[in-house]
Amino acid sequence: MANSKRDYPDLHEHLKELDKQGLLLTIDRPIDKDAEMHPLVRWQYVGGIAEHERKAFLFTNVVDGLGRKYKFPVVVGAFAGNRAIYGVGMRSPIEDIQTRWDKAIANPVAPRIVDKAACQEVVIEGAALQGEGNGLDSLPIPVSTPGFDSAPTLTATNVITKDPETGIQNHGTYRAALKANDRLVVRMATRVGGAGGYRHYLKHQKRGDKFMPCAIVLGAPPCVAFVAPMKLPIDLDEIGVAGGVAGGPINMVRAKTVDLMVPAEAEIVIEGLIDTELLEPEGPFGESHGHVALEEFNMPMRVTAITHRKNAIVASYISQVTPSESSTIKRVSYEPMFLTHLRNTLGIRGVKRVTLHERMTALRRIAIVTVEKGTPRTEVWRALAGATSFKADCGKICIAVSEDIDPENSDSIFWALAFRMNPATDLQVLEHRSKGHGPEREHENQQEDATLLMDATMKEDLPPLALPRQEYMERAKQVWEELGLPKLRPQSPWFGSELGDWLPQWEAAAKRAAEGRYLENGLASARLQRAGLKPETSYRPDEQP
Repeated sequence: MANSKRDYPDLHEHLKELDKQGLLLTIDRPIDKDAEMHPLVRWQYVGGIAEHERKAFLFTNVVDGLGRKYKFPVVVGAFAGNRAIYGVGMRSPIEDIQTRWDKAIANPVAPRIVDKAACQEVVIEGAALQGEGNGLDSLPIPVSTPGFDSAPTLTATNVITKDPETGIQNHGTYRAALKANDRLVVRMATRVGGAGGYRHYLKHQKRGDKFMPCAIVLGAPPCVAFVAPMKLPIDLDEIGVAGGVAGGPINMVRAKTVDLMVPAEAEIVIEGLIDTELLEPEGPFGESHGHVALEEFNMPMRVTAITHRKNAIVASYISQVTPSESSTIKRVSYEPMFLTHLRNTLGIRGVKRVTLHERMTALRRIAIVTVEKGTPRTEVWRALAGATSFKADCGKICIAVSEDIDPENSDSIFWALAFRMNPATDLQVLEHRSKGHGPEREHENQQEDATLLMDATMKEDLPPLALPRQEYMERAKQVWEELGLPKLRPQSPWFGSELGDWLPQWEAAAKRAAEGRYLENGLASARLQRAGLKPETSYRPDEQP
């Protein structure tokens, strides 16, 4: 079937839309992929730039550490440099994305098989893969963590494998380190549950198969790229879910040298065979848990073909220490999943929001559950238990906070812990948790960790946060800018509100003081002078006769 009609944008069309919305930076000067590229993009995550100001970077003049120039451009951050970019890829407002995923998972759309595909406009195989500058060596794959990584590494991948028993394909985002013109080493997660590709690997081993067919896709259409890092149910064909997201079938074509189907509009496809008997050292490589993963034995793959579009673009994720592009992809989908689980599955209606802490902790280790005022204490603890048990590798530390706490601001969370939590009654430690994603720790039991639950909600009404009201802060900000002072980057919380224990009488007195009428307040308080009291005795005008 040659019909290639589609209901979704490819990467080229996606980049045009990003450019239209001011979300793409095009860099035409020479950039060294080995020493400059990822550090340059990294600055927008560690340089105090607000999340909404981050961009995708398109590098059109790519060189390597030896000065070699590449014909392919490289794009970094094009899938989820920030949430707005992710929303463009999903063709959906951020607040509607979880609904889109829910519908797509419940209503997958079978792919359309085509016999001609853009991803196979150029086919490189056999002897053409050999020699310097050929095969994998022709691709401008960046070094992700210069100074620590031992190889250029594929990061923005859809790694496709197939269950040898059921024939169901799996798309996973796994890293792959370049080792030679026709060899790379793939790292598939082996932790509890295991990655889908790793489960296929074990089945091939059990069958006695020497090799496992594999196709590594770079630059898939966004709706296809997004399914790979999602933790979808085992044996659910991700390409059908991608079709559900797109609202129509995804075009797929048979790979040239392996028995797998690949996305027809992909930029580049690397086909090959993973050895099921031999392993090869891979790494060091900067990991998302914030440490460098040291050398480990992982799966060597012999490349049998590289196919690509004539005008292919190499896509790369900015990953490693979070926040990053890869953590944004997970966060936008994970947080609504947690909220739906707590509110709908467990029926805890007092939960208003679930926030997975991103900076440095890779979303998996710390979860903040926001609950509305008046939520019974039993429901707060049920919410904490539900959050920590929803995903095996998420929620090692779960903290419940009230709605006045900004879960995006760690200082606000520390404030709640400092003044609203009693360690004797508001803290629980649960044993027997899987170690999960993180650096290897030789001095500890490698199999178990523990869980920490903390209730840092307001147990009673407390006075407001002692910052000027928003109207006064905004007025002062205008003066600041008129004076030409350094650009402000407001850090939440930057103003106070009347939430909590705050009476109308105090509100009126504060308004008079801000208007310069404090003497009126002094006259009022003078009439209330009393004898026989101890200093610091509280006074509440609402309790007076």
